[in-house]
Amino acid sequence: MRAGERAGDGDGRGGSGGTHERSPAGGGPGTPGARVGPGGPSGPAGAGEQSGRPGEAAGVDLRAPNEWQHWHERRTDTISAPHGPLSLTGTHWLDDHPDGHLPGVAGHWSDDGDQLVLTATVTDGLTVDDKPFAGSVGLTTDHGPIDGSRVAQGARRLVVLRREGLWAVRDFDPDAPARRSFRGIDTTAYDPRWVLPGRFRSYERTQSIRVENADGQQRGLGLDGEISFTLDGQAQTLHVAVEDNGSLWAVFADATSGSSSYRFRFLRPAAPAADGSVIVDFNRAQLPPCAFADHFICPFPPPGNTLSVPVAAGERNLLAN
Repeated sequence: MRAGERAGDGDGRGGSGGTHERSPAGGGPGTPGARVGPGGPSGPAGAGEQSGRPGEAAGVDLRAPNEWQHWHERRTDTISAPHGPLSLTGTHWLDDHPDGHLPGVAGHWSDDGDQLVLTATVTDGLTVDDKPFAGSVGLTTDHGPIDGSRVAQGARRLVVLRREGLWAVRDFDPDAPARRSFRGIDTTAYDPRWVLPGRFRSYERTQSIRVENADGQQRGLGLDGEISFTLDGQAQTLHVAVEDNGSLWAVFADATSGSSSYRFRFLRPAAPAADGSVIVDFNRAQLPPCAFADHFICPFPPPGNTLSVPVAAGERNLLAN
């Protein structure tokens, strides 16, 4: 089996692959209950969704709508960046290509245990560390921004990853059809009623469970605790992972999933306070990377992370031509 989603792998934890929030941008708040597309609020939310909303949150932060708008614009900019999630055109597993030749990718790639070995000639047109490459080089997993990957083929970035001992190469192409057809992210505008007080409880040790991934494989998913909160008068719980910086990460579905929202989404609450209190802000529910390209292998929600009520908030769907 290929490994579960871990920090920085581009499909889940760590925010890689389009979940980093970069260059701030200006903009004003949207209208509560409206949907936000590339041109701003675009009309009321779907019929019947109002009933799923929680009660008013106490202590509304008057800065929050503008901060949310900046977040939404940064997300859109990151998703549509030249090497953002929309540019992923392939995830090529070496065990699927024992001859070492990957579809549409130059060079010869081979598994050497702790390294992935790339062998190429000058005519292959590859660069390693931004220099024309010929010969053989041992590669390890790429970390950090896609633009920082060691290997490139013209404008494309070839990103090395490893899951449960298996190597793969991802091909990020700025000219990908999905990037050319992108029109924005269908997003429900900020509403303070979706900002909920919650409580985090840590597990004694990380629990690893097997969950289905977007490519049909089952992989390990590490969970470090759970957050509890009340939504629409009902007690709810989400199992979460804890990131290196202390923030939380949840994969969840709800009553809108697969209809007015994508089939599942991510939630990334900030680090809990010392007493375990945490803010659960569904205004910042995010589409997973696999909503933007089929070649990501995001984990599905683990058991217990499907909410029975609709969450008509945050990012809902990809907008494309």
